[in-house]
Amino acid sequence: MTAFDPDLDLTVERVIRAPRDAVWRAWTDPDLLEQWWTPAPTRTRVDLLDVRPGGGFVTRMSDDGDVYVPHNDAVFLVVEPGERLVFSNAITSQWRPASPAPVAMAAEISFGEHPDGTAYRAVVRHANPAERERHEELGFFDGWGAVTAALADLAERTASGV
Repeated sequence: MTAFDPDLDLTVERVIRAPRDAVWRAWTDPDLLEQWWTPAPTRTRVDLLDVRPGGGFVTRMSDDGDVYVPHNDAVFLVVEPGERLVFSNAITSQWRPASPAPVAMAAEISFGEHPDGTAYRAVVRHANPAERERHEELGFFDGWGAVTAALADLAERTASGV
C-alpha cells in the first residue's frame, strides 16, 4: 500500500454497515456493480469485469437508459479477495496505454474490518497536482461520495436480505 499524498491523491472513506463479503460482492458481481457504479439517475452497463490482476474493467453509462456511452476502460493491477482492489484507467482493458478523459488515475479500494461492518476506503491517485486538482474541481467528492453511498445502501440491503 502506498502512503497517501495530499498533493496527488483524493480519498473517500466510510463505514458500511455490512460484512466485507457483501461489500466485496457489490464490487465484483457485474449485476450488483451496475446498480451503484455511476451516480443516479445515470445508469451503468458492465461490459467486462474480470476481477484478477491484469483483468479488464469496462463500463458504459447512460442518462436516458437507451444510449450507452463509454465510461471506464481500465485494468485491475492488484486483487486481494475481500481486502483490496487496485485498478487504473491509464491502461485499457486491452493493455494499451491510454489518455482517459477527464483524468488518468489509479484507484485503490480497501475493505477493512470494523465493529459496525466494513471500513471502506477509496484512494484515487493522480500523476501530478494539476490532475488531482482537476479531478477535485470536476466533483470528485460529490461523485465518489454519491456512488459510495449507493454502494453502502446496496451492500447493507443485500446483507440484510432486503
